[in-house]
Amino acid sequence: MPLFPGGNPRTSGHLISAADLTRDDAVRILDTAEEMARLADRPIKKLPALRGRTIVNLFFEDSTRTRISFEAAEKRLSADVINFAAKGSSVSKGESLKDTAQTLEAMGVDAVVIRHGASGAPYRLATSGWIDAAVVNAGDGTHQHPTQALLDAFTMRRRLIGPDAGLGRDLAGRRVTIVGDILHSRVARSNVDLLNTLGAQVTLVAPPTLLPVGVEGWPCEVSYDLDAVLPKSDAVMMLRVQRERMNAAFFPTEREYSRRYGLDTQRMDRMPEHAVVMHPGPMVRGMEITAEVADSGRCTVTEQVANGVSIRMAVLYLLLGGSDHANTSNASNASNASNANTANNTANTANNTANAAGTTARTEEK
Repeated sequence: MPLFPGGNPRTSGHLISAADLTRDDAVRILDTAEEMARLADRPIKKLPALRGRTIVNLFFEDSTRTRISFEAAEKRLSADVINFAAKGSSVSKGESLKDTAQTLEAMGVDAVVIRHGASGAPYRLATSGWIDAAVVNAGDGTHQHPTQALLDAFTMRRRLIGPDAGLGRDLAGRRVTIVGDILHSRVARSNVDLLNTLGAQVTLVAPPTLLPVGVEGWPCEVSYDLDAVLPKSDAVMMLRVQRERMNAAFFPTEREYSRRYGLDTQRMDRMPEHAVVMHPGPMVRGMEITAEVADSGRCTVTEQVANGVSIRMAVLYLLLGGSDHANTSNASNASNASNANTANNTANTANNTANAAGTTARTEEK
């Protein structure tokens, strides 16, 4: 992953934009996430890989899925976690990003996961010299959300190729359709960048008013007809209309938008049998997606949430713990050894308890 000026030499760099990743970078992250996903089936879902490292979740915008996902990933890697929310902090009193960063630097943090309403804030934090730590972008304005794009690609690879068969492979030849509010979506921008790097063919579908200026220069195709592209799509990603970022009327009515760009069961039936329906969440049922489609077996929303933890574990591990996904086996072995020791200690405790009980019983008999 890129190491910008000001990056900490103790880390492998920063993750600011999906566009910064090479094909090899992206595939390494996806393969490492596959290793991390195997932890989900274990009774104890922890690795000691980041023990002694401190990670701050610096969120200036409201978040549920992303914040909890990062926190779960950090704790499963045994890192020390500090959660920071702008509301109720000194930021609400006027403290600047620079002062906040320098406060964190004084505490000796190893990584900062930042979500900010201003596009470019994570890049500024990574290159300013204010803080000597790895920076991970958890979403900045309408710009980028790289870990969301990575978890989407990971979900596609698992569904369309397979968990084991997908190792070392990209998404070459796959056709992905992204539908909805492209103008305000950092998820759309990140996915276009990453999917293009991984060899997929991307088509954006939206009303003209919800497409950004200059979209013709993006590495993708643009269509205004959803029905025309569905039969040849391997994955269809529906996006929420982000009313909180709108300051004008971008379409006549919600009913009109849903009729032309919403995904219902009739439209889903036109997709190939192997094709999947995706959504970064939160969903607005009845607008961009119907309840029947959202609850169908072809919809991967809950899988994306689970895969998000694995992807974020992989990113943090590669930034702070190791340079190659193969090294996760060492951490995994250490975890297994730790689990075995725990089991042995538990067994010994049980034996000691049983022996003590036997001694007590004999004493009482006497």
